Amino acid sequence: MVSAVDTTDRPLTVVIPVYNEGANFPGLWSEMTEHLDFPYTALVAYDFDGDDTLPVVQQIIGHGETRLRLVKNTYGRGVVGAIRTGFDAASDGPVLVVMADLSDDLAQVSKMLELYRRGSHIVVGSRYMKGGRLIGGPWFKQMLSRLSGLSLCWFRGIPTHDATNAFKIYDRAMLGAIPIKSKGGFELSLEITVKAFLAGYTISETPATWRDRTAGTSRFKLWKWLPHYLKWYFMAFQPKSRTLGAVTELRST
Repeated sequence: MVSAVDTTDRPLTVVIPVYNEGANFPGLWSEMTEHLDFPYTALVAYDFDGDDTLPVVQQIIGHGETRLRLVKNTYGRGVVGAIRTGFDAASDGPVLVVMADLSDDLAQVSKMLELYRRGSHIVVGSRYMKGGRLIGGPWFKQMLSRLSGLSLCWFRGIPTHDATNAFKIYDRAMLGAIPIKSKGGFELSLEITVKAFLAGYTISETPATWRDRTAGTSRFKLWKWLPHYLKWYFMAFQPKSRTLGAVTELRST
């Protein structure tokens, strides 16, 4: 049985995977302070002690900020391990994944949190539904993500136009119940969404704008990660099941 979302006002946990995002983090923290006007804890998940994000975060903490914590990746270097480390450290309730490169639309988090409180296990900040936008970025990457998101919505019935976007709120209890197998990169967000859909969890979306980074270097590796995306994409077309056991069996396909 799929459990209902705990709709009590549990504080939001924000998971921020970083890799040398020192130039971007002050701007990100300013946006978070502006738009997240409710209780939350932010977990900055990093790979190595020399990451240039750490001194910036430590300085903010040193000035008395109690909502911010550093957590070191325990799964092995890479974005998947960083995000999973953040999931493990998150409190029960809603968990939001945010990129440190200022690409995500933090003005929409309140709407996303409202949808979560109404009972959604996953809430997607959607670039491809009506009202959503993409600003900048490689055109081929945009085309592939748009095509995959729209086709999964139109032809498979996943109730979001943007299944691949990392900018999502997840229910922490759901994350603990779904086996995560991604090892490469941001295909993690597609894997969780597909497995949640097949297991009968509730998914919703709200329009969001994505902006390409203006500082730092992207770690997105399209050609290396594409086969992993395709694995989870095609899994979505397998029969749905209301049992998590069936989703666990699907992990080896």
